[in-house]
Amino acid sequence: MVDVESEVPPLPPRYRFRDLLLGDQGWQNDDRVQVEFYMNENTFKERLKLFFIKNQRSSLRIRLFNFSLKLLSCLLYIIRVLLENPSQGNEWSHIFWVNRSLPLWGLQVSVALISLFETILLGYLSYKGNIWEQILRVPFILEIINAVPFIISIFWPSLRNLFVPVFLNCWLAKHALENMINDLHRAIQRTQSAMFNQVLILISTLLCLIFTCICGIQHLERIGKKLNLFDSLYFCIVTFSTVGFGDVTPETWPSKLFVVAMICVALVVLPIQFEQLAYLWMERQKSGGNYSRHRAQTEKHVVLCVSSLKIDLLMDFLNEFYAHPRLQDYYVVILCPTEMDAQVRRVLQIPMWAQRVIYLQGSALKDQDLLRAKMDDAEACFILSSRCEVDRTSSDHQTILRAWAVKDFAPNCPLYVQILKPENKFHIKFADHVVCEEEFKYAMLALNCVCPATSTLITLLVHTSRGQEGQQSPEQWQKTYGRCSGNEVYHIVLEESTFFAEYEGKSFTYASFHAHKKFGVCLIGVRREDNKNILLNPGPRYILNATDICFYINITKEENSAFKNQDQQRKSNIPRSFYHGPSRLPVHSIIASMGTVAIDLQDTSCRPASGPTLSLPVEGGREARRPSIAPVLEVADAASIQTCDLLSDQSEDEAAPDEEAAGAEYAKGYPPYSPYIGSSPTFCHLLQEKVPFCCLRLDKSCQHNYYEDAKAYGFKNKLIIVAAETAGNGLYNFIVPLRAYYRPKKELNPIVLLLDNPLDDLLRCGVSFAANMVVVDKESTMSAEEDYMADAKTIVNVQTLFRLFSSLSIITELTHPANMRFMQFRAKDCYSLALSKLEKKERERGSNLAFMFRLPFAAGRVFSISMLDTLLYQSFVKEYMISITRLLLGLDTIPGSGFLCSMKITEEDLWIRTYARLYQKLCSSTGDVPIGVYRTESQRLTASESREIASQSQISINVEEWEDTKDCKEPGHHRSLHRNSTSSDQSEHPLLRRKSMQWARRLSRKGPKHSGKTAEKITQQRLNLYRRSERQELAELVKNRMKHLGLSTVGYDEMNDHQSTLSYILINPSPDTRLELNDVVYLIRPDPLSYLPNSEASRKNSVCNITGHDSREETQL
Repeated sequence: MVDVESEVPPLPPRYRFRDLLLGDQGWQNDDRVQVEFYMNENTFKERLKLFFIKNQRSSLRIRLFNFSLKLLSCLLYIIRVLLENPSQGNEWSHIFWVNRSLPLWGLQVSVALISLFETILLGYLSYKGNIWEQILRVPFILEIINAVPFIISIFWPSLRNLFVPVFLNCWLAKHALENMINDLHRAIQRTQSAMFNQVLILISTLLCLIFTCICGIQHLERIGKKLNLFDSLYFCIVTFSTVGFGDVTPETWPSKLFVVAMICVALVVLPIQFEQLAYLWMERQKSGGNYSRHRAQTEKHVVLCVSSLKIDLLMDFLNEFYAHPRLQDYYVVILCPTEMDAQVRRVLQIPMWAQRVIYLQGSALKDQDLLRAKMDDAEACFILSSRCEVDRTSSDHQTILRAWAVKDFAPNCPLYVQILKPENKFHIKFADHVVCEEEFKYAMLALNCVCPATSTLITLLVHTSRGQEGQQSPEQWQKTYGRCSGNEVYHIVLEESTFFAEYEGKSFTYASFHAHKKFGVCLIGVRREDNKNILLNPGPRYILNATDICFYINITKEENSAFKNQDQQRKSNIPRSFYHGPSRLPVHSIIASMGTVAIDLQDTSCRPASGPTLSLPVEGGREARRPSIAPVLEVADAASIQTCDLLSDQSEDEAAPDEEAAGAEYAKGYPPYSPYIGSSPTFCHLLQEKVPFCCLRLDKSCQHNYYEDAKAYGFKNKLIIVAAETAGNGLYNFIVPLRAYYRPKKELNPIVLLLDNPLDDLLRCGVSFAANMVVVDKESTMSAEEDYMADAKTIVNVQTLFRLFSSLSIITELTHPANMRFMQFRAKDCYSLALSKLEKKERERGSNLAFMFRLPFAAGRVFSISMLDTLLYQSFVKEYMISITRLLLGLDTIPGSGFLCSMKITEEDLWIRTYARLYQKLCSSTGDVPIGVYRTESQRLTASESREIASQSQISINVEEWEDTKDCKEPGHHRSLHRNSTSSDQSEHPLLRRKSMQWARRLSRKGPKHSGKTAEKITQQRLNLYRRSERQELAELVKNRMKHLGLSTVGYDEMNDHQSTLSYILINPSPDTRLELNDVVYLIRPDPLSYLPNSEASRKNSVCNITGHDSREETQL
């Protein structure tokens, strides 16, 4: 070991300090060989090629120098012509010899030497083995013609005045310009518009033709008219413009021949250039060009990214986006990878949109296209998913990539993203605003089951409207419904508000009631200045601060309102118009100019508590009773508010002993599992023990139970049936709102998931006695060739259910709003035809809610999730709209924030009389804030329709098998029923009558010979089959299937339907609106968790169940 160490020589002293800094370098003394790569680029030729050709910047400088030389040579030619004195005579020598001064000759020789040297050098560097390819190139030939004679004149002085066509260098300048533009694009790494390049080439070609013709004519006419350059320019312009005045014409045959040659060249070259220009123009029309940087820096714009642009989506976006006054100066840049279709092109050619909408064909995944759209300067970027795709997950993946690409390119650009599947939402959590379609869809379907027409309520709230729809209609309900549809959600700071400034330091419910009473606005929520969470109806214990942001429902925002007191109005004698009748509306009137609303202030002077508006009617001249409704306190008292304790459910206190045992199965808590990342945890009702998977099959028995249909389970509440193709993660948002902790246990409806809906399965799952049937949009039909056919399967299935079970409440969702007219379709219904005409008229007036008068939509039976696209668009101006909508639908739960529920007006509640008194009753008793009314009225029928329904209602048929009729004990009763059936029209349904007769013949041939009484029964049955209606035939079909499956037909009412009623919503009606029987009032109820008492005793004595000696003081909830 010592010998080995002694063999290593010590390091020289000069390397020791370096070793301390750089480490041990002894490994460099081994046998390793240093290899240098790319040695071929170190040769002299490669270095020249790198400088002249490969390097973009140095090559650009060479091209620019070459271009300058060519322009200099043309300029020297013009100077030579201008300095030359025209010689006398017409000798041919004047064509070959010119007068050239020595300094001018020296400059031209210098330019020629440099140009020729550069041309030979570039030819050498680009040489690839074929020398003739380099020599026979047109630029090389022109360079030889223009440079070689000057170089020869150096050695042969007598040739210094030889004519050289130096003006041909203009074509070499054009060639250098094209190369220079290409090098410029490579150097700055940006692709300029091909249209600009082609226009530049066309202009340079035209200038070269004109300059060549000018110089050629001028030189050849030296033996003729001796034209100067200006006369030659005049002749060329007149000739090329096909005017031909004839005052200047060539005289010599060479000049005439030259003109003919130039015209032929122009006829060949210019059309080719124009053709390329036209092609590029058409391509630019398809791709849309660029959004200029100057406009992006001086004007505001937003970018809309879609995978395919349809006319409905475009118009929804434009109508909603430009409905806000402050967005009128914005530009909309559409970035779409597909070519613009004909309908979109026609719409964008309308002057109103052509000046504000720019269509760019490109992909959001390409930085070049994002640069064309100036995404980094955009105010916002909207990314929408394609809901018409069969594979919605794939559509979401494309949306996610677009969002990532935009965020990578423009990190500061606000993102508004629409996603379809909830499980994909966490990928775009960074976006500023996200709307998940399936979350909202299933939540609205669920709330429609417990709060009727919630989907219609939300849709009208998120649409921008001025409430002018239906005002030209002769029907009162359409005027009222249309006026109330103009209500939207707005916000304002409390201290800056005329509506709410006076309520600083007072309770929320006090401010909400008095603001509605005085101004007709509905205060629904509030947000602290230092908190991002919005609280819907925080309750009477919430005290308003000056810096709070108030959220309210009104026709328009306060900034666009003008206030006028009633006393001033009486003095000015301004006529006022009201809607008369039990549902007259509203106190305030819309001024149709500039969207301003004039609100008539009610008299807010103090009134006696026993006034006629707040007291019960006096009966029999007795003394006036005490006030029936308590006043709303400025600061809530704990004893004055009826709270609903979370831990002591109302249903538990009122339950019978046997029901208490059943209620013990439930517990309240958070779901143990979340189906997808990003779902909001919701406190809800849970089972104490997990049910085995085998027990979840309703139609199959297992070892735990032997039930095979819904009737056998003996559910106390009616079922909610959900018909869907697959059980996706979105169903979580359907179940959770129906099992939320604030819903009493006695009101929880069983939920049945039906993955296929043949008639037998429908009957087994209890469709005949279900409360609601929810039909989810069928994704398998999304691949229809025609877009509007995507809803075909859903529409036909719902129509089948509607015909078979006319009394069933069916709720469904469609892809296209236009298809809602096919729901509950009746071809001969005059009222539906009248509504169709009204819809067309409203669309002609420019309404964005023309579909709102369709009865299924107004009643909340159908909605389209595409209507919620406006929620994403509206959030650009109202950033709080998505949060408020999620709170209303129960998708998000915030401590202290209320929830949406409803109550029904019964006969015991009609003493309240008006909506204002109901508002006061709710605010003073339970702290609830009403926001609207769902009203059902009888539909006016024509005389023919009334006779038809009356005749159908008189027909009652009980057709059974022959074995059943043989055992019948009351034949006289059947005969009486048969006699009553003779009032039907025999000629209404010939096809059904023929089928019924064939069925009757088969029944007669099926059995043996019968006695006389039996034959008489069969004869009566034949007559009944002959006369029965289509509805009765469908009812008989359903009953026969139920008997075949062993199900009881009790409870199936085939004649009870809703054809004679219509329902609609009044959002924030006026205070003097009359309440009617069976009105459903939408309420925002305070969070029960915020009122939990501190002691267990107070929980058990919850004032939720207070019963006073005056039953009229209770509100039926």
